[in-house]
Amino acid sequence: MESSVAEFIQFDRITKFYGPLCVVENLVLGIGQGEFVSLLGPSGSGKTTLLMMLAGFEQPTSGNILLDGTAINDVPTHKRDMGVVFQSYALFPHMSVGENVAFPLQMRGLGKAEIAECVARALDMVQLSAFADRRPSQLSGGQQQRVALSRALVFEPRVVLMDEPLGALDKQLREQMQFDIRDLHRRLGLTIVFVTHDQSEALTMSDRVAVFNRGKIEQIGTPRQVYDEPATRFVAEFIGETNLVEGVVETVQGQEAIVRLPSGAHIVSAGSGSLVSGQSVFLSIRPERVDLSETRGDARNCLETEVTDSVYQGDHLRVQLQSAAHPLIAKLGRRSREFPPGTKVYAAFSANDCRVIAP
Repeated sequence: MESSVAEFIQFDRITKFYGPLCVVENLVLGIGQGEFVSLLGPSGSGKTTLLMMLAGFEQPTSGNILLDGTAINDVPTHKRDMGVVFQSYALFPHMSVGENVAFPLQMRGLGKAEIAECVARALDMVQLSAFADRRPSQLSGGQQQRVALSRALVFEPRVVLMDEPLGALDKQLREQMQFDIRDLHRRLGLTIVFVTHDQSEALTMSDRVAVFNRGKIEQIGTPRQVYDEPATRFVAEFIGETNLVEGVVETVQGQEAIVRLPSGAHIVSAGSGSLVSGQSVFLSIRPERVDLSETRGDARNCLETEVTDSVYQGDHLRVQLQSAAHPLIAKLGRRSREFPPGTKVYAAFSANDCRVIAP
């Protein structure tokens, strides 16, 4: 799947085998300079392997990796000018924070005065200037991760690679670090390639998200595109929660398709694409796009349903529904009326909030 973004980093038909097992298959991906791209997918989908090949820790079985137009397959890791941040922090416990951050500069042979200046600037970036003399064991998990980030940035690399860097943090700290990294990206214009299995993390931080499945990219696009316009069933189900309803295309009218459900009901969906009459499809409707009412109203898409359960989850109500066509889920605002189980309600949603996905 090719990218329209000017390609500062280019994966050109990359394939990677471990013995007989193919973990990345004929993958094409371009990443623009200054772009934040997340590689999102379940364990074993190939995202970390691709990052490790970009870093130079692994070699592709076939294909080329290019940086600014130059192939780097044979360039050693330490000469690729890339900063790497791991989930495990990988800090030296016997060194102070300042010494940890200074280490990449010492390996590059910089002078003491220049190192001191660069370290001070890098620690200030992550708001840890006051912690330069402490050991990693004296810091919280979030502070240690910021030290690791500072060390990756101190030599001003062309690319920053992050492999599940927030996975070991608790929820509140993880969410704060997401915004800290997002802010650094914007302020410094960094090119960041970020590996995660956390859908919310990828949607929060990224310019674009590449959704991986079984060594391939199923879809790449902005967070809004991959969430609102999933290209495949896997993407629809993996990113967030969705209602998937089977049906058959009855007619295609301009940019809309009319889909017949097994119950005989008809649903109008936007984005008809290359659909043809008689084609079996899935309809993806996000739960938060479903409105409930005890009266039918005038919505084009409206299914008669019955509430089977309703759960208050703090910021929303999660309502489970049963219709003749398919079980459904609706997510309503926290102040919405609660419908007790057994209530007959109509589930309504617009054509623009219903996406047709080919099997």
